[in-house]
Amino acid sequence: MSGLVVQPISTTEAVVASLRARILDGDIEPGVRLPELELAMEFGVARPTVRAAIQTLCHEGLLVRERNRSAHIPVLTPDEILDLFSVRIPLECLVVRQVLERRAPLTLAREAMAVMEALPDDARWSQVVAADAAFHRSLVTAVGSPRLERLYGALSGEIRLCVAQLRPSWASPSAIGREHHEVLDVLETGDVQAAEARMTAHLERAVRDLTG
Repeated sequence: MSGLVVQPISTTEAVVASLRARILDGDIEPGVRLPELELAMEFGVARPTVRAAIQTLCHEGLLVRERNRSAHIPVLTPDEILDLFSVRIPLECLVVRQVLERRAPLTLAREAMAVMEALPDDARWSQVVAADAAFHRSLVTAVGSPRLERLYGALSGEIRLCVAQLRPSWASPSAIGREHHEVLDVLETGDVQAAEARMTAHLERAVRDLTG
């Protein structure tokens, strides 16, 4: 075969990928401590490798580490989740408005939506979280504003944790896929108000059980 290039990943990247998947799949409970020595023994790697992997995940917002204590997954309380979404909803409404006003291409959003819709209903939840994040990030990228990308990026770790911890809100990956399809359908009509309303409904759906 020709033209196929496989990019090797480092040991640290492999540990990061494994821990990230376990966090987003819910295999590691929020609040549980992750001692470096135990992880090093489990993965069969040097302790500095685990330390670097944990640092990467802390930077992503998927872990937090306090002074002289092992890292752990943040426990997002209902109030914290609602606070996050009170910021996220107007931000993502701004995103869809800017996408339409700037006549931004929706190619990446269509591709991300296709990935989500192709997931089987027994897909690992980390795959669902990744596909969901890719869809929303594709809209942010389409706007073409580096500052908007940085602002959204600052929330992305908590957003992924929310989707992981709100797993019961969706019956299956296809349920999220349908909601993405509805958002994209409205965006393609060019109706700004309808697009904002559809995005708001999509995001409020995630926290409906928390608001009673």
